[in-house]
Amino acid sequence: MRMKATILASAVIAATALTGNAPPAAAQESIYVPLFTYRTGPFSGSGIYIAEGMHDYLEMLNQRDGGIGGVKIAIEECETGYDTKKGLECYEAVKDKKPVVINPWSTGITLPLIPRASVDKVPVLSMAYGLSASAIGDTFPWIFNPPATYWDGASMILSYIGAKEGGLDKLKGKTLGFIYLDAGFGKEPIPLFEQMAKDYGFTLKLYPVPATEMQNQSSQWLNVRRDKPDFMMMYGWGALQPTAVKEAAKINYPMDKFISIWWASEDDAGAAGDASKGFKSLNWHATGASFPAIADIKKYVTDKNLTQTDKSHLGRVLYNRGVYNSMLIAEGIRNAQKLTGKKVINGEDMRRGLETLNVDEARLKEIGLGGFTGPVKLSCADHNGHFATFMQEWDGTKWAKIPGDIKPMADKVNPLLTAAAKDYTDKNGNWPKRTEACDKAS
Repeated sequence: MRMKATILASAVIAATALTGNAPPAAAQESIYVPLFTYRTGPFSGSGIYIAEGMHDYLEMLNQRDGGIGGVKIAIEECETGYDTKKGLECYEAVKDKKPVVINPWSTGITLPLIPRASVDKVPVLSMAYGLSASAIGDTFPWIFNPPATYWDGASMILSYIGAKEGGLDKLKGKTLGFIYLDAGFGKEPIPLFEQMAKDYGFTLKLYPVPATEMQNQSSQWLNVRRDKPDFMMMYGWGALQPTAVKEAAKINYPMDKFISIWWASEDDAGAAGDASKGFKSLNWHATGASFPAIADIKKYVTDKNLTQTDKSHLGRVLYNRGVYNSMLIAEGIRNAQKLTGKKVINGEDMRRGLETLNVDEARLKEIGLGGFTGPVKLSCADHNGHFATFMQEWDGTKWAKIPGDIKPMADKVNPLLTAAAKDYTDKNGNWPKRTEACDKAS
């Protein structure tokens, strides 16, 4: 039976309107999937699309298929405002309801959850964000961050720049600028950028932007105009990104040399109008709504008003990012059901399901996402996959895919990830050795 749901605003659980299903009284009737979202606050311009995509894909499975394996998904959103304190309050509010997975949707929220996950036995899915080193499953058996880490992304941006210049060796003597949110997310790739600067002889210029100053970047871009970097790289979020694009246009920075990590939206890219043309961003999945799964979302969810989603948002890059995230959740649940023979799984089962995830081309086609993204295969040792991305370019009205995959520079990234994992465990005394058994992938 479909039940009215509530949305958790904080740990005190002040209830307001919610999209989705509240956990039913009988836990055996459903699989509980809380979604940490931020439809309000300074980052809501990005967070709304992701919240919509995550919710709608899972709700579509409920409406079309009756859930997964005959079990409904109990979907419950908790509003974090992209605030770490509120995110941790959300975690405390949901953990006793036995969630099968936590989606923090913030590096700041993810980091303090890492040591809690193994104690509470609930996997954390920090999809392409969070602690890059948590890709190492032997050290972090409860954390999953496919399809690529922030360090992979940094190496892919540099690889792309190197290719444009005629080889990475041609970066010697160049200046590369990095504008970023001055928080855990933005700082995450700096160690790799610094190491690569030493390896290839380029100068790295850093332009941090405090969260309180995202819409006031004039001083950073005055410094960019002074420094004249050959390329600009960006790890931004929320209002930081459209502001950066507009400021770059103001100083006539060449937009075709301005490259973002994979979080730039259509609103961000087009912020400077025609002057935005040429702005670039990494991505690993398609934009647009021309996929059977998204058609089913429209048929079973948005057309029936079972969501807060603005119908014009279907197919936008961050909406599709939310769909991708929930595809991983759904396939993890399905795989866990297959592994355990149980219809109603728990967090420990879900960890096993994610750890042996193998979504190949045939499966993507079967679920209505053929051509949407590449296969995803994880393992006991590798909780990320380090999959290739591609570059997309803003053509003035939409994202256009630039042909060719960009693979992470494994020879540069992997040693740093290993060292970072060791550094993490050294600093967190008595970090538990892995005791969880490894299943064989099917």
